[in-house]
Amino acid sequence: MTPSVLSSSSILGTTVRNHSDKNVGKIKDLMIDWGNGSVAYAVLSFGGFLGLGEKLFAIPVEALKFMNVGGEEYALLDITKEKLENAPGFDSDQWPRNPDYTFIDSVYSHYGYDSYSSRYPRRPL
Repeated sequence: MTPSVLSSSSILGTTVRNHSDKNVGKIKDLMIDWGNGSVAYAVLSFGGFLGLGEKLFAIPVEALKFMNVGGEEYALLDITKEKLENAPGFDSDQWPRNPDYTFIDSVYSHYGYDSYSSRYPRRPL
Protein backbone atom coordinates (compact mmCIF):
# COMPACT_ATOMS: atom_id res chain seq x y z
CA MET A 1 0.00 0.00 0.00
CA THR A 2 1.31 3.47 -0.85
CA PRO A 3 1.28 5.90 2.07
CA SER A 4 -0.96 8.94 1.70
CA VAL A 5 1.78 11.25 2.99
CA LEU A 6 5.07 11.23 1.09
CA SER A 7 8.20 13.31 1.50
CA SER A 8 9.11 15.53 -1.45
CA SER A 9 12.54 13.91 -1.61
CA SER A 10 10.94 10.48 -2.07
CA ILE A 11 8.82 11.81 -4.97
CA LEU A 12 11.52 13.70 -6.90
CA GLY A 13 13.07 11.54 -9.61
CA THR A 14 10.20 9.05 -9.57
CA THR A 15 9.60 7.43 -12.95
CA VAL A 16 6.16 8.13 -14.42
CA ARG A 17 4.45 5.52 -16.60
CA ASN A 18 1.14 5.44 -18.43
CA HIS A 19 -1.39 2.57 -18.50
CA SER A 20 0.48 1.04 -21.45
CA ASP A 21 3.50 0.75 -19.13
CA LYS A 22 5.38 3.30 -21.26
CA ASN A 23 7.83 5.57 -19.48
CA VAL A 24 6.58 9.15 -19.93
CA GLY A 25 9.21 10.88 -17.82
CA LYS A 26 10.31 11.64 -14.27
CA ILE A 27 9.03 13.93 -11.56
CA LYS A 28 11.46 16.83 -11.52
CA ASP A 29 9.89 19.09 -8.90
CA LEU A 30 6.81 19.93 -6.85
CA MET A 31 5.38 23.43 -6.92
CA ILE A 32 4.08 24.48 -3.51
CA ASP A 33 1.42 27.16 -3.18
CA TRP A 34 2.36 28.84 0.10
CA GLY A 35 -0.78 30.98 -0.09
CA ASN A 36 -3.05 28.03 0.64
CA GLY A 37 -0.72 25.27 1.77
CA SER A 38 -1.20 22.88 -1.16
CA VAL A 39 0.92 21.33 -3.88
CA ALA A 40 -0.17 23.25 -6.98
CA TYR A 41 1.32 20.72 -9.40
CA ALA A 42 4.13 18.30 -10.07
CA VAL A 43 6.68 19.07 -12.79
CA LEU A 44 7.24 16.17 -15.17
CA SER A 45 10.38 16.11 -17.32
CA PHE A 46 10.03 14.32 -20.62
CA GLY A 47 12.68 13.57 -23.23
CA GLY A 48 16.08 15.14 -23.60
CA PHE A 49 19.46 13.91 -22.51
CA LEU A 50 21.25 15.09 -19.36
CA GLY A 51 18.67 17.86 -19.00
CA LEU A 52 19.21 19.16 -22.55
CA GLY A 53 16.19 19.27 -24.81
CA GLU A 54 13.86 18.07 -22.10
CA LYS A 55 10.28 19.28 -22.03
CA LEU A 56 8.67 20.19 -18.71
CA PHE A 57 4.99 19.68 -18.04
CA ALA A 58 2.80 20.65 -15.11
CA ILE A 59 0.70 17.74 -13.83
CA PRO A 60 -2.04 17.98 -11.19
CA VAL A 61 -0.93 15.88 -8.24
CA GLU A 62 -4.34 14.17 -8.24
CA ALA A 63 -3.57 12.80 -11.72
CA LEU A 64 -0.64 10.76 -10.35
CA LYS A 65 -1.17 7.47 -8.60
CA PHE A 66 1.87 6.17 -6.73
CA MET A 67 2.44 2.46 -7.20
CA ASN A 68 4.61 -0.18 -5.57
CA VAL A 69 4.53 -3.35 -7.62
CA GLY A 70 6.94 -6.13 -6.71
CA GLY A 71 9.12 -3.64 -4.82
CA GLU A 72 9.32 -1.29 -7.82
CA GLU A 73 7.96 2.17 -7.14
CA TYR A 74 6.65 4.48 -9.86
CA ALA A 75 3.89 6.96 -10.52
CA LEU A 76 1.04 6.07 -12.86
CA LEU A 77 -0.38 8.81 -15.08
CA ASP A 78 -3.42 8.01 -17.22
CA ILE A 79 -2.29 9.79 -20.38
CA THR A 80 -1.32 9.03 -23.94
CA LYS A 81 1.91 10.34 -25.40
CA GLU A 82 -0.13 12.54 -27.76
CA LYS A 83 -2.12 14.12 -24.92
CA LEU A 84 1.09 14.73 -22.98
CA GLU A 85 2.72 16.39 -25.98
CA ASN A 86 -0.24 18.81 -26.13
CA ALA A 87 -0.28 19.47 -22.38
CA PRO A 88 0.59 22.85 -20.87
CA GLY A 89 4.34 22.93 -20.53
CA PHE A 90 7.32 25.24 -20.32
CA ASP A 91 11.01 25.45 -21.04
CA SER A 92 13.52 24.56 -18.35
CA ASP A 93 14.86 28.14 -18.39
CA GLN A 94 11.41 29.81 -18.35
CA TRP A 95 9.35 28.37 -15.53
CA PRO A 96 5.91 29.97 -14.97
CA ARG A 97 5.92 33.08 -12.81
CA ASN A 98 4.41 32.55 -9.39
CA PRO A 99 1.57 32.74 -8.82
CA ASP A 100 0.27 32.22 -12.32
CA TYR A 101 -3.18 30.85 -11.54
CA THR A 102 -4.29 31.17 -15.18
CA PHE A 103 -1.54 28.70 -16.15
CA ILE A 104 -2.34 26.37 -13.24
CA ASP A 105 -6.06 26.43 -14.10
CA SER A 106 -5.23 25.51 -17.73
CA VAL A 107 -3.23 22.53 -16.44
CA TYR A 108 -6.13 21.24 -14.34
CA SER A 109 -8.57 21.77 -17.22
CA HIS A 110 -6.31 19.85 -19.66
CA TYR A 111 -6.40 16.81 -17.38
CA GLY A 112 -10.16 17.06 -16.75
CA TYR A 113 -10.13 18.45 -13.21
CA ASP A 114 -12.03 21.40 -11.77
CA SER A 115 -9.98 24.58 -11.83
CA TYR A 116 -7.27 24.85 -9.22
CA SER A 117 -8.29 28.36 -8.14
CA SER A 118 -11.89 27.28 -7.45
CA ARG A 119 -10.74 24.32 -5.35
CA TYR A 120 -7.95 26.02 -3.43
CA PRO A 121 -8.84 29.61 -2.59
CA ARG A 122 -5.87 31.88 -2.01
CA ARG A 123 -5.08 33.17 1.44
CA PRO A 124 -3.21 36.40 1.94
CA LEU A 125 0.48 35.76 2.66
